[in-house]
Amino acid sequence: MTALANQHGALNLSQGFPEFDAPERLKLRLTQYVQAGMNQYAPSPGMPALQQQIAALVERKYGAKIRADAQVTVTAGATEALFVAIQTLVRPGDEVIVFDPAYDSYHPAIKLAGGTSVHIALQAPDYRVDWQQVAAAVTTKTRAIIINTPHNPSAKTLKAADMTALKALVNEHDLYLISDEVYEHITFDTQPHMSALRDPDLAAKAMVVASFGKTFHCTGWKLGYCIAPETLSDEFRKIHQYVTFSCFTPAQLALADMLKEEPEHVDALSDFYQHKRDLLVEALQPGRFTILPSEGSYFLLLDYSAISSLDDVRFCEYLVEEVGVAAIPLSVFYAGGSTDKVIRLCFAKEDSTLQEAAKRLCQL
Repeated sequence: MTALANQHGALNLSQGFPEFDAPERLKLRLTQYVQAGMNQYAPSPGMPALQQQIAALVERKYGAKIRADAQVTVTAGATEALFVAIQTLVRPGDEVIVFDPAYDSYHPAIKLAGGTSVHIALQAPDYRVDWQQVAAAVTTKTRAIIINTPHNPSAKTLKAADMTALKALVNEHDLYLISDEVYEHITFDTQPHMSALRDPDLAAKAMVVASFGKTFHCTGWKLGYCIAPETLSDEFRKIHQYVTFSCFTPAQLALADMLKEEPEHVDALSDFYQHKRDLLVEALQPGRFTILPSEGSYFLLLDYSAISSLDDVRFCEYLVEEVGVAAIPLSVFYAGGSTDKVIRLCFAKEDSTLQEAAKRLCQL
């Protein structure tokens, strides 16, 4: 969709990346470390300064105390962390429960490990998890469950009751959990992020994945991390060593400084993006789309069933070619496809871009 948007000169609200730049302090620190000669390999698990700041952030946000050196592994983006976590846990013949619509890296990694993805489809418009349905999907082969909250692409969040139900399943069936929390600092309307790290029992069976790219508007740096119990971290690092070995040293040091010197950036992220969500929602009100509530992440879903009978892929192509706005069809996030007439917009864009895109969409 980004390539199609570029081809037609459309406003790109499709791919999930910020239109604005990383914070000035972060860029300054990066330059300083490069000029200071910090340009050689970092330790494979990550620079100790960054591991320590991640541990401090986790304690401040979730009240969880972790061992920075033993439980935090810095990775080449969250996608590497997800891949390595899956390779760590999944054995040939294992089953892994995945909720659709799902981030597209889960299934290939499970398949490569010799496992089978068991897809549970979440339904529009609320995309809520039916935990009885999940319980019915658990078999003697089930090894792990993958959750994603705040969720991409639905923009929904798991609540305390969801985590209680999840914990019961994990404990009853002795399952592992891979918790994709890359949008952890972007939740709306004063709702807290329900990290798996909040519950010591759940954290003991969980590999939690996070992303600096989402938090600091620097997706091109490809830096994330995985937090796991020490025994799982040991196994995770055996694979990480042969996937990337280590990650970009100056950026790790710059991020450590940013977390220490400007903690307000993380704390202000929800309000920053809620402003953009609210601006886009208000600007779309005159149009004919049905706007689905966005509880977290930087995405907004629109139901276009009152506008067109086209399937969502063709409708998104039409939007780019004829309206000048790029969006993402939801059906591509489902293993079995979907007939819902729902598209995803990314509002990690300048206010002027959001206003212009809404103006064009409201003409339909």
